[in-house]
Amino acid sequence: QVQPVESGGGSVQAGGSLRLSCAVSGRTFSINAMGWFRQAPGKEREFVATITWIGGAIYYADSVKGRFTISRDNAKSTLYLQMNSLKPEDTAVYSCAAGRRPISTTPGDYEYWGQGTQVTVSS
Repeated sequence: QVQPVESGGGSVQAGGSLRLSCAVSGRTFSINAMGWFRQAPGKEREFVATITWIGGAIYYADSVKGRFTISRDNAKSTLYLQMNSLKPEDTAVYSCAAGRRPISTTPGDYEYWGQGTQVTVSS
């Protein structure tokens, strides 16, 4: 089984930075793609960024392009999300997801989910 566990969330002022980590345990060789999603209060869960475990193909949501960077360290079985120039609208619970399907921006295509980590950006 695959179990992602997020860390690194917190509170920061607008314009600041945070780096989220997602440690993945279990049968990581079965993973094809990993992604970050977020859900703000009163809103639906939305796609943030995704990366293939092998090859490193990347896709970002338009709202975070140029500000967020997704990366992974296969040796450490860890996924990262570097978030710069944070805005209040980035405030949300950020979740790490892993899946055996090809790279996707759709939550339903990911089979394994972490518990989520809160990111709060104040104005």
